[in-house]
Amino acid sequence: MRLEELLESLDREIEQVSPNDARGLAGQGGHIIDIREAHELSAGTAAGASRISRGMLELEIGRRFPDVDQPLVLMCAAGDRSRLSAASLKQLGYKRVVSMQGGFAAWRQAGLPIEAVETRSDASHSRYLRHLAIAEIGEAGQQRLSESRVLMIGAGGLGSPAALYLAAAGVGHLTLVDDDRVERSNLQRQVLHSDHLVGHLKTESAAQRLHALNPDIQVETRAERVSTDNAAELVQSVDVVIDGSDNFPTRYLLNEFCMRLEKPLVYGAVLRFTGQVAVFDGRNSDSACYQCLFPEPPRPQDSPSCAEAGVLGVMPGVIGSLQATEALKLLLEIGNPLVNRLLRYDALKGEFTITRLVRDPQCAICGNH
Repeated sequence: MRLEELLESLDREIEQVSPNDARGLAGQGGHIIDIREAHELSAGTAAGASRISRGMLELEIGRRFPDVDQPLVLMCAAGDRSRLSAASLKQLGYKRVVSMQGGFAAWRQAGLPIEAVETRSDASHSRYLRHLAIAEIGEAGQQRLSESRVLMIGAGGLGSPAALYLAAAGVGHLTLVDDDRVERSNLQRQVLHSDHLVGHLKTESAAQRLHALNPDIQVETRAERVSTDNAAELVQSVDVVIDGSDNFPTRYLLNEFCMRLEKPLVYGAVLRFTGQVAVFDGRNSDSACYQCLFPEPPRPQDSPSCAEAGVLGVMPGVIGSLQATEALKLLLEIGNPLVNRLLRYDALKGEFTITRLVRDPQCAICGNH
């Protein structure tokens, strides 16, 4: 069957509505979905419309619009692709899907409200193709990442892989906090830095590398330590905090301010051949916090530093990558973050283990009182 014959047959099968009628349906609980591709959106889209490109429609529709009885109006440029797409959605079980006659051209000609669309460049679109192919991310999720803000405490062993993968994923704004300088002994595990930048501030070295990896993101650098003087300012303006610190005072301080300001904190730690990661979610009243896990700091002899006990260079890569994974899940609101669970990795045994965490009602930070 030729395309012309197919479209003619769809005229009998798929209901078409005018732009004004489409707007009326949207005002009565329906939804307009603009299925045009990113390069077609320079003139804007129908006000209030959702955007799912034609190529991702069948993959994303179930997540974005799970109710098959909700009225949906598909809009393309002129009305042909929307009819084809409507027929496809009907095969998926959607019962009240229609096509906008004349597409966006007719909407604009009717003088109906239009809103601007921030479109990605071709290079930016190509960068995230593998994300766009995932139903749980897609265009909407990638846009959400580009609007997200993550605070990275530490640009060392854990911060290196976490920052690299968050930058590569397109997280729009990264704030790096570290007052240390690059040392040659760091380079066995701190892959964010290079030998020629030994002696430079880690934040400067990190910003250069992250911008080289992804010029679309913003990297804010703070060559300072986290303290009671700046913790609230740093934490309150971000969506997720990643703890890549290497000392207990900083961990307790971050935990306190994340719980107080209701922010999710992604914790990680490594030593020798082991590492662990967890999420302490200040937005969740049932979430345990770091102080529930460690009510008091361990004695120095029970918890030597990496400088004293050493660390396998790849260990921060494993744990930092897991921290980045948890951060992305939190930003996208997908999956099951490691809330009330401590994930441990033993590299010598090749084993991951999970320990259940329970919020302590008597905890000084997150307890009932």
